[in-house]
Amino acid sequence: MSNPYFKQAIRGVKSNPSRTFLTTLGIMIGIGTVILVLGAGEGFKSYINAQVDAFGSNIIIAQTSLPPSTKARSSTNSSSSSHPNSSASNAIPITTLKMHDVEDIKNIPNVKNAYGASIGQQVVTYKNTSKTTLIFGSSFARFDIDKGVIANGRGFSDQEDKGLAQVAVLGDKIATDLFADENPVGKFVRVGNYNFEVIGVYEKKSSLDPTNDGTQIVIPVTTLQKKIQGIDYLIYTVIQLEDNSKADVTSLDVVDVLRRNHYISDPAKDDFKVQTQKESLSTFDTILQAITFLLIAIASISLIVGGVGVMNIMYVIVTERIGEIGLKKALGARNKDILYEFLIEAIILTLIGGVVGIIGGALGAFAISKIAQGFGLTWKFIVPLWGIILSVSVSAIIGIVFGVFPARNAAKLNPIEALNKE
Repeated sequence: MSNPYFKQAIRGVKSNPSRTFLTTLGIMIGIGTVILVLGAGEGFKSYINAQVDAFGSNIIIAQTSLPPSTKARSSTNSSSSSHPNSSASNAIPITTLKMHDVEDIKNIPNVKNAYGASIGQQVVTYKNTSKTTLIFGSSFARFDIDKGVIANGRGFSDQEDKGLAQVAVLGDKIATDLFADENPVGKFVRVGNYNFEVIGVYEKKSSLDPTNDGTQIVIPVTTLQKKIQGIDYLIYTVIQLEDNSKADVTSLDVVDVLRRNHYISDPAKDDFKVQTQKESLSTFDTILQAITFLLIAIASISLIVGGVGVMNIMYVIVTERIGEIGLKKALGARNKDILYEFLIEAIILTLIGGVVGIIGGALGAFAISKIAQGFGLTWKFIVPLWGIILSVSVSAIIGIVFGVFPARNAAKLNPIEALNKE
């Protein structure tokens, strides 16, 4: 395309700034939404990766889970029930995961350490302040595996765990809620019907559990089981590996141990689920990709609407400049000269919308990252380069597809008829 076509197209775009803005608005919104979704998605992925790093990349988690056949019956029963919480998954506790399973797992080659855990919910009270919070019961190995930092005090010992000691390590937020400016270490809180000595406080946002928001309390698992819950089973176990490259093989060894201990010969009757960090991230990526695709599909509607808007305005521009077209053709302009002029103008309009949309979407993603960081989340500002290239390409394609029809109409005008209409 020669330079005169481009100059003429720029002159046409600049002739009516208000119309140019309104014409490109749909493209701006569509492209901006795509960039915002991609940027927010990458930021969220960076947050999850940071949580996995905090959790430890050399970790396998085995947790209780309904067998597939039971899940199917549970789904059928819950769909026929009028109560939203009446599914069998809520009514059937899995009680087969025990501490002896954890001890057997520790004997697997490539397993460095492991701990078992259970979870409960209790009202925790200090003086006149009460909070309902999650209580994590864990065996003492948690403090060897957990990368979370205890900023004040210490974790409990093996002897305290086995001896049903009433000691607790608090998350930073629950410590602040209960004690305000007091030093919690050495003081006692009431958990249910028992008094627990606070022996440690986690650093802010510092815990093995990625779901930890600082409101949880960690106590010895045997204390939680025997004194508070009255049970002898676990909810999950965290397994630390010597060599993460052997995680897949080790996870199969963990499955073999649990099946043997639980007398399971049919994999369809497994009452547990074993996941490596790689598998957990893969599941998350699949979900995130599906959500991203859905949001981009919705944003594409704005792009189509914007493209139709560009086409309609180009038809209006052709009508406004019909005399100019007739004069140019009378002076020797060829059909392709007129076609290129209006097609380039349509492409420029959509590219302007695309560039502004990219900038707006990036600013939105940046704002989200700053807000997330303000809440203490490890959230990076990332706008993928491929997303920018794709957005620019889509903008140009929209300009070509929706600009070619009015441009062809302009090119086919008979110069005499065009001058007469003018």
